[in-house]
Amino acid sequence: MDKNIKIGIVGAGIQGVSNALFLQKKGFNVTIFDRDNPGAQAASYGNAGHFSPYASVPLNRPDVLADVPAMLLSSSGPLALKWNYVPKMIPWFLHYLKNCNKKSMLHTAKYMHQILSLSNDAYEEIFKEIDTTNLIEKKGIIYVWTKQNLKSRELEIKVRNDLGIKQKLLTQKEVLELEPNLKPVFDAGVIYESAMHARDPHGILKEIFKLFLNKGGKFIQENITSLKQISENQTIIKSEKKEYSFEKTVIASGAFSKNLTDQLGENIPLDTERGYHVHFKDCDHLLNRPVIFSNRGFGITPMEQGLRVVGTIEFGGLNNSLSKSRIKNLINNAKYMLGDLPEHEDEWLGFRPSLPDFLPVMGPSKNHKNIFYCFGHHHLGWTLGPISGKIISGMIANENTNLNLKPYSSLRFS
Repeated sequence: MDKNIKIGIVGAGIQGVSNALFLQKKGFNVTIFDRDNPGAQAASYGNAGHFSPYASVPLNRPDVLADVPAMLLSSSGPLALKWNYVPKMIPWFLHYLKNCNKKSMLHTAKYMHQILSLSNDAYEEIFKEIDTTNLIEKKGIIYVWTKQNLKSRELEIKVRNDLGIKQKLLTQKEVLELEPNLKPVFDAGVIYESAMHARDPHGILKEIFKLFLNKGGKFIQENITSLKQISENQTIIKSEKKEYSFEKTVIASGAFSKNLTDQLGENIPLDTERGYHVHFKDCDHLLNRPVIFSNRGFGITPMEQGLRVVGTIEFGGLNNSLSKSRIKNLINNAKYMLGDLPEHEDEWLGFRPSLPDFLPVMGPSKNHKNIFYCFGHHHLGWTLGPISGKIISGMIANENTNLNLKPYSSLRFS
């Protein structure tokens, strides 16, 4: 294969930039397009900052479905709907219901584990080439829970055990020894000691992007409106300003990818789970590592900007405004776990690209073999950026990855 071929990537978040870097490693000539600067205020900027190789248990579980009504009614719960968006979500929900059974859940868990188990190594490959001073901490990640919904916790622990994921169960006392500032509002927990967290996800993304540019990569800041494949070895990326020609193209635009895949005649049920964060400045000393409260579906991560409180799932599309009630939910939950906190800062809303079977789409488009997809990583986009980039670069270079990649194909929706 001629390695001098030109590849265009649409999207400059962790997926796009990781794809670009691994394609460069194989000698390809790569250009990234985005309407914003890399990661600017998007999901790669505002996420929880977790590197979560253990997080293979998906949300398409019968036990989750049974809890949905209670979650929607609870002001401290993890789930909310923008009612004006519900009609648009119906195709997604129907797919979700079809995938909400034990067999589908175990299928997703198996194929999430396949890529998650390689995710830290793919990051380490990149970390060797960038300066990560003060950007990463390797202290594990803790989850805590109450005795309510214990069956859900037992299911998660069992599925992870069956997959061979290392986890260390903790009593309330053991959690408090590790994190003495937590209030004892939970009954037990687990620590995933192989997990790391970012002190500044955006800082890491900017370092990776800088490496891409230093290796000769190009970045064009324009809004991409359409894509097409002209022939066996030519694709066109069209922005609001002009057209660009590449041999191959990768769509890595997260929750915004559906606009482009719809134009390619492929109806992929991609939608968005809206996630929120706030910061409590100068409070990062209160925790040594991220702590997630499973029952309430939120987490707290010590970061450069302070304590970042993240979470909640809100179905409401890309155009609805930020929900003050979701912000209040995060603030109340943080105070419930840590007691008195100062005034919060930085109310942020971002979009997680979500597919109803909770597996990403990675691979060639159904009808346009020179256009590749890499999106739909739901809550794990940050963790899976480099390994996804590595997989796509292998596909484009026609290499055998020794992985079963069929479960990530968009064909599963056609």
